[in-house]
Amino acid sequence: MSVIPLVFTSGWASGINAYAVVLLLGLFGATGVSDEVPAALQRTDVLIVAGVLFLCEAVADKVPYVDSVWDTAHTVIRPVAGAVVAALLAGESGSLPELAAGAIGGSTALMSHLVKAGTRMAVNTSPEPFSNIGMSVVEDLGVAGVITFAIFNPVAAAVIAAVLLVLGIVTVLFLASRIRRFLRRRAQRREEKRLAGAGGPWPPG
Repeated sequence: MSVIPLVFTSGWASGINAYAVVLLLGLFGATGVSDEVPAALQRTDVLIVAGVLFLCEAVADKVPYVDSVWDTAHTVIRPVAGAVVAALLAGESGSLPELAAGAIGGSTALMSHLVKAGTRMAVNTSPEPFSNIGMSVVEDLGVAGVITFAIFNPVAAAVIAAVLLVLGIVTVLFLASRIRRFLRRRAQRREEKRLAGAGGPWPPG
């Protein structure tokens, strides 16, 4: 059962930036920092792909509204990545069934992803772009810090990840009105584009 804290932490981090998790774990394993990283994550092709996608996310995640589109596209990708990484970690340690590990990692990734996506929707109601950049930098640093800490002290890192997840859920509930405002704006923009594509509304008779 010793792998559970690392599975939970990697799941939480995958919901925020799955590519960073794969890249960091792979590098820690490839450089010999940790012996618990599965060989599949250390492969050169996996590291290259993860690195390229991480750079793409680093750019998209800092642009207002583009970040929310990116989050929407990753609603499935991040939980799946969290489940796969968790299953690989469990298979490497042999202390937890891979199916159970995948369930823990995937569900945790889904929860943290929803927190991230909801927070970004609230931030996007602000007219200035700097809050998006700040949030993205904080998220990237948080994922890097917690995953690095998890390699050396998985239990403490899991506690930190759990606290951050709970705080994130509370924050999203607090920002619910802003999230609804964002969704209304997005629906309005879609309706305007639809009307523009159809030649606009019929003139009144």
